[in-house]
Amino acid sequence: MAKKKGSIVYKCSNCSYSQPGWLGRCPNCGEWNSMQECIVDPNAATPTLNADGTSVKVKPVPMARISVQDEGRISTGSPEFDRVLGGGAVRRSAILIGGEPGIGKSTLLIQTAASLLKNSTAGAKPCYKVLYVSGEESAQQIKSRAIRLGLDTDAVEILCTLRLEDILDALDGLNPSFVIIDSIQTVYSVQAGIVPGTVSQLKYCANELISWVKERDCVLFMTAHVTKSGDIAGPKSLEHMVDTVISFERSGDEVRFLRATKNRFGSIDELGIFEMEENGLKEVSDPSSLFLTRREGSTPAGIACASVFEGSRAFVVEIQALTVPAKASMNRVYSDKVDSARVSRVAAVLEKRAGIKFSDQDLYINVAGGVRLTESAIDAALAAALYSARTDLPLPEKTVVTGELSLAGEIRPVSKIKQRIKTAKELGFTNVIAPGGESGSKGANSVKDLLSLLFAKK
Repeated sequence: MAKKKGSIVYKCSNCSYSQPGWLGRCPNCGEWNSMQECIVDPNAATPTLNADGTSVKVKPVPMARISVQDEGRISTGSPEFDRVLGGGAVRRSAILIGGEPGIGKSTLLIQTAASLLKNSTAGAKPCYKVLYVSGEESAQQIKSRAIRLGLDTDAVEILCTLRLEDILDALDGLNPSFVIIDSIQTVYSVQAGIVPGTVSQLKYCANELISWVKERDCVLFMTAHVTKSGDIAGPKSLEHMVDTVISFERSGDEVRFLRATKNRFGSIDELGIFEMEENGLKEVSDPSSLFLTRREGSTPAGIACASVFEGSRAFVVEIQALTVPAKASMNRVYSDKVDSARVSRVAAVLEKRAGIKFSDQDLYINVAGGVRLTESAIDAALAAALYSARTDLPLPEKTVVTGELSLAGEIRPVSKIKQRIKTAKELGFTNVIAPGGESGSKGANSVKDLLSLLFAKK
């Protein structure tokens, strides 16, 4: 059950004597007007007593005396999900998953629950217990989805309730290995009011659930609503309380991207890619199949391919650029997959260092497959795409460009260049342009060198 609120006592500021009611004079030390109102913390642990009856106070411990134990990762049964989590779910951790309505959060978690039970079966009985708590759907709806997806979820425990006290009772009785809360915004406790979704409700309910998990070898998954801007709804402290925050993003109607914005047990650079199909979310093991357009004939102007890294995985993406005369007195940049400030900066470098005008053009930038690109290694490819679109000159066939563009027009080296070149070669690209002239590539140390390599013959 949820712990009760603290009771009020009156404590003397002079001698620390306390009693339930206020007095003008402390009966212990005789001090006048020293009784102050205080709240007794009911969650404080019972102090350990020494042989003489005095309490043992908490003391700092040298770092050298602390032993590090294995994190105890558990595979979710989905390599893409495990990749984003840093290799699997860590015991005694809390994971928050946010995404827009209908993106597939519940589908991902019910598939995860089924995979956990399937992979942990010892004989005829699973080793793990999974509790699925839903405040948005009925048990019949959850069962219907599992049947439609072809999942074996008979061993999953379902609890449909909004009350935190009911959830804590179920947790104490079942003692599950995995807890799924769908969603945390629907949970409420009478200790924090009766309206779900308020700031106090979210903080109180999340804290109670996280505290329960931290004391046991259990993993907590919580889904969360998002605002119109895509941020997790509610107080920012909710993201501080959990160990991992995962964003579920959509590209079109089918492709889904899973990425961590916070992870105490791994990198936040990994990207999980799924496709939504009739039988649920399907992992995409070869991202380049989504991000490269298979064409018949030559590549049109304004298209450039870049080798990018997302966490530990390299793949090639297609950057598409279009320039048209500005419709107003000022030019505008339309780009949602690449930061518009980056696009403006690259265009300014081209205008200054290559002598081609962009200030009177509206710039449109897109990335095939809808993946969002943030690393600086795409600068050179973005510059090539913009120049190609402005001059209507296509890049040579089977060409990949990588490198960071400085304001001075230099193309600077990027990390893991050998892996980028190797990935491009494996995908059939024969012409790789990279700074420094790494083995297997052509060197371009400035934007003028880049344009000369790409467009000199044209």
